Amino acid sequence: MLDSLLTANVLVAFSIYFLGVASPGPSNLAIMGMAMSGSRKSALMMALGVISGSVFWGLLAAFGLSVVLASFSGLLVAIKISGGLYLLWLAVKSARSALTKESNVQVSQKIVESSSLKIFCSGAAIHLTNPKAVFVWMSIVSFAMPVNAPVSAVLMVVLGCCMIGIVVFCSYALLFSTLLARQVYMKLRRYFESCLALFFGFASYKMLTSKIVES
Repeated sequence: MLDSLLTANVLVAFSIYFLGVASPGPSNLAIMGMAMSGSRKSALMMALGVISGSVFWGLLAAFGLSVVLASFSGLLVAIKISGGLYLLWLAVKSARSALTKESNVQVSQKIVESSSLKIFCSGAAIHLTNPKAVFVWMSIVSFAMPVNAPVSAVLMVVLGCCMIGIVVFCSYALLFSTLLARQVYMKLRRYFESCLALFFGFASYKMLTSKIVES
């Protein structure tokens, strides 16, 4: 089991996954925004939601169900549209926050703190509505493991990637929920939320207009 896990291909797959989750994207930016505008607990809840969505697609890939899912292009299109609309909603939400007066920030923070389950689900939705996550996990599993590899070995690869995701996403939550990060956010809040609105809006446009290429 250990030999199958520590092959060169598996290590490369781990590196690819690490670079993917560590690079700036909708998930990381959402966690950063939650950490600076909400609380450390809220940011960690969103990070756990993101990780749960990633685990879901990873398990599908491990059991080969993602291949079946990929064959139903209509379902993937529906997921893509849902993801694009969800990112558009995040863009609108960030834009509204950018236009909010400073005196209303504490009120919005109280609303954030009162719905941990909603925050968790929001984090999960970012991954669950991203059809590219299906193909990323399919690529990682197929690249890391041979065709005849036992399911237990594939699950170990998925588990390894998920551990990397936990470290990365939770690190974002912890780092950007520090006092210094909050102070910087309060000074540049409108600029930061405006950048988030532009990023989520662009990501929504790309997801809604891009074609799903099966691999």
